[in-house]
Amino acid sequence: GILRVDHPDILEFISCKQATNEITNFNISVGITEEFMAAVEADKPYSLIHPRYKTPVGELSAREVFDKIVTAAWQTGEPGIIFLDRLNAANTVPGMGEIESTNPCGEQPLLPYESCNLGSINLVAVLDEIDGAYRINYDKLGDIVDDAVHFLDNVIDANKYPIDIIDETTKASRKVGLGVMGFADMLLLLGIPYNSEEGVALAEELMAFIDARGKRASRKLAKERGSFPAFDKSIFHGGEPMRNATVTTIAPTGTLSIIANCSSGVEPVFAYVYIRNVMDGTEMIEVNPILKAELEKRGLYSDELMKKIAKEGHLSHIEELPEDIRRVFVSAHEVSPEYHIRMQAAFQKHVDNAVSKTVNFANTASKEEVEEVYRLAYKLGCKGVTIYRDGSRSEQVLNVGKVNKAEAAVAAEQPRPAAIAPRSRPD
Repeated sequence: GILRVDHPDILEFISCKQATNEITNFNISVGITEEFMAAVEADKPYSLIHPRYKTPVGELSAREVFDKIVTAAWQTGEPGIIFLDRLNAANTVPGMGEIESTNPCGEQPLLPYESCNLGSINLVAVLDEIDGAYRINYDKLGDIVDDAVHFLDNVIDANKYPIDIIDETTKASRKVGLGVMGFADMLLLLGIPYNSEEGVALAEELMAFIDARGKRASRKLAKERGSFPAFDKSIFHGGEPMRNATVTTIAPTGTLSIIANCSSGVEPVFAYVYIRNVMDGTEMIEVNPILKAELEKRGLYSDELMKKIAKEGHLSHIEELPEDIRRVFVSAHEVSPEYHIRMQAAFQKHVDNAVSKTVNFANTASKEEVEEVYRLAYKLGCKGVTIYRDGSRSEQVLNVGKVNKAEAAVAAEQPRPAAIAPRSRPD
């Protein structure tokens, strides 16, 4: 759910998840304007605009509202921020309307009644191993991009849409979003730390190649099948025909990367070793397969070492590991917030739509550090930013460090419910 920062109800929206438990399973973001950011920088008030009549209805201090956004994000991870004017500056079909929102993970800005059609390339699959060293096979990557754009274009016509206007709008712009997953795994195999200049440079190089090749594939399809129907309302009008109004997107690939058994999207590895608690109290050690293979190759692997890594949550303080392994195998919490944003910005330079990315903070992070990241994301050209401070919610999907055995034991003793009943919802 996205609300413009100049909406009269913006303060209530920013705090809506703190004041009540009625809004669940629903992420929120604030739509930020260039005017608002300028007012924040200058510490000036900005106007609240009536959403229907587009008339000013009051003023707020931009700096105070920005501080409330930062504080709420620091406390709970929400709201995220979306730079609305930036989304519309990159709107390839402005003749079809204004972009006001995105899909749930923020990577696909969409016009009213458009739908997102995304696919992701597993970058590990384009690595060749030669004499024990890996290199990127750009010929193979190019062929995959060609097939992927062709495939995604087919999906638009093969799909069944819930209502006619979604069918018509989607087929008018024919937007597709080809992205990547397994980027962190690729870096591990190449021996490049995620939080390095080399890592950021590779991100930009890779995405520039995929974006250029994807657009070439879209132009080829346009010659065979015709350009997208709203071409005359697009920024491409007068130029070479394009089959698709957008070609590239970086999605989070949460479930997709599990199916493909690779790291998700362009995120760093969250944890290399963790303990999975089974209902009968058994502990199972889950180890990143690339780390496991490297340790076994060097004769360093043991269950004792894995439990130590799981307890620490990362490898950097494990003295019995070689320095080069500790340097390359960095986890999400070891990557500085600045490098999280720099990596996002590197991909964004060559992505038509947006980049789904979470900036991970340690629990000890300050509100000032969160503010710095929001400002840096704006400065470096990101289209939005999501942050999460470890432990800032009572429940979170991924955890590192110590396992709470007491909670696991209690859960194991709970009787299974005889039947499942829906939770009551407010009107």
